[in-house]
Parts: sequence; C-alpha cells; structure tokens
Amino acid sequence: MDYTEAKLGRIFVLRLYDKEVLHETIEKFATQNKIRHALCFFLGGAKEGSKLVVGPKNADAPPHNPILTLLLGVHETYGVGTLIQDEQGIPKLHMHASFGRENHAVTGCVRAGVNVWLIGEVVILELADISAQRIKDPKTGFELLQVKP
Repeated sequence: MDYTEAKLGRIFVLRLYDKEVLHETIEKFATQNKIRHALCFFLGGAKEGSKLVVGPKNADAPPHNPILTLLLGVHETYGVGTLIQDEQGIPKLHMHASFGRENHAVTGCVRAGVNVWLIGEVVILELADISAQRIKDPKTGFELLQVKP
C-alpha cells in the first residue's frame, strides 16, 4: 500500500442538467476551476441508454476488454469517485455508481457515458497539499493512482 496525506480545500456543489454526460461535465468543471485532486459524490438520475463498465471480459491478461451495459429505462443513481490529474495535468474522474430501477440494480464505472436524467447533484471536496497522479501503467493500460508520502 502507498499513501499520502491531504488537507480539505474548497467545496463545490453542482447542479447538472438533463442530458449532460456525468464524467465529462465534472472533468470540464474541474479544469475550469483548477481542481487537481478531489473526492466526488453524485446523486440523481441516469437516462435510458446510459453506458457503464460492469467488468473486464478478461481479468487475467491485457487487454482487459471492458464489458459495457446499457441502462434500459431511467434509473435512480448514486456514485462516489476520485478526481486526480493525469500525467498531462488533466483532472480525470474515476467514479463507480449504482443504478436502480424497480427491483433491478447494477453497479459499474461511469466512464463509458452516463447521461443525467433531470436531476444531477454533485458535491466536490477538493483535496489540497497532496502528491498524487494518474499514470498509465504499461502492463495493464490503465491510468493507475500513484501517490507519494
């Protein structure tokens, strides 16, 4: 395990609008407001046809080929994630969320394209004085979190 210590910075509360793409909207806001590191919470609705990653097809060797699923119908949603800059200094969101409709629930990564349905509330807790970055791992192809004490 690696770790780093952080301090709480600014706090932002966002209202997202219908059809906005969750990760794109948060990353754009972070870039505009010079947020390099943060913890993000999402609460709201996801539109039918939203896409999420629900696992790798091959867990043993790259490429891992993500399994994508489409949401059928509008879903209630909540998610939590980290916003950490990559090697180019661009903030990248890594958020997993749970989606529910009637008696069906699915959980996955929002990166494939989750579209907000009507209600989208995001709270961003900026992390200050932190040494962290997402660095592309040549073995897996994933941008993995790297921290320094």
